[in-house]
Amino acid sequence: MVTDKTYKYINRRERVIFFIKLLIYSGLIYFNVEHPAFFEGLPWLYKIAEALTFFLGANLVISMAWLVILYWYTRRHRIKPLEKDNFILGINRITSVMNTAFFLLAVPIFFGKDLVQLITGISIVAAAIALLTKDYISNMINGLIVMFSDQLSLGDQVRIGEYRGRIMDITLINVVLQNDDDEIVIIPNSVVFTTIVINQSKQNIKKLSLEFELDHKHKFTPEELESRLRKSISAYQRYYREDSFSLKTLEIRKDFVQFKIQLLVPSDKEKERLIKRALNTEIIAIAEGGRS
Repeated sequence: MVTDKTYKYINRRERVIFFIKLLIYSGLIYFNVEHPAFFEGLPWLYKIAEALTFFLGANLVISMAWLVILYWYTRRHRIKPLEKDNFILGINRITSVMNTAFFLLAVPIFFGKDLVQLITGISIVAAAIALLTKDYISNMINGLIVMFSDQLSLGDQVRIGEYRGRIMDITLINVVLQNDDDEIVIIPNSVVFTTIVINQSKQNIKKLSLEFELDHKHKFTPEELESRLRKSISAYQRYYREDSFSLKTLEIRKDFVQFKIQLLVPSDKEKERLIKRALNTEIIAIAEGGRS
């Protein structure tokens, strides 16, 4: 979670970096225009200055556009630029791609290549690469579509094909899920667009998780324990998805066994509280009395 103090620090740091780049760019332009003789006898320094001027100029334009768009969007939606939001995520990815592209263009300039000829040559090469990597490019386009849509968002509980979990990240290549076993599942964006996706968070449903421990003196099998826990919340059956109930054995120690209950419940705090209380009551009864 980003605190106000952290946000102000990072925001101030971004502005300082922007002004430093602006000062360097202004200095390079000044020496190129007012003191061209400064570079005489130092061709390597002139090449560095030329490449740096090109890259910083493009970078400043991109940064300015990024700041303006970010300011407009965050003001309109009343959020912080560091909060997890699909639109902000998409803008950041596009900014990174554009900066990388201009950096790659600046490298040949350092070696004395003409920019027009360079762009023409790169365009031809890029067209050939696009034909060879069309699946990869399609994946990137799909990633941008996901980022700028409101169908999938960071933190959503989803089912993509046979995989379930919480969306941890959306990149230009894949969607990263964290499943119930805390495993990281990486799903290509092309798969997301060609399979059935169920977004449980958009259905006003949330996942209830409850961990507990039982001493070995309680001779319950996992099947018996699950049956008893299911029975304890049978009165609330219409408030949760019965097929979502699961009881997992997390750890078996010398003195106790650690379990974890998970089920999907409505985004209703009162109903969630009632279900959780019924489960806790039954767990306490089991711990105190063993078999019923």
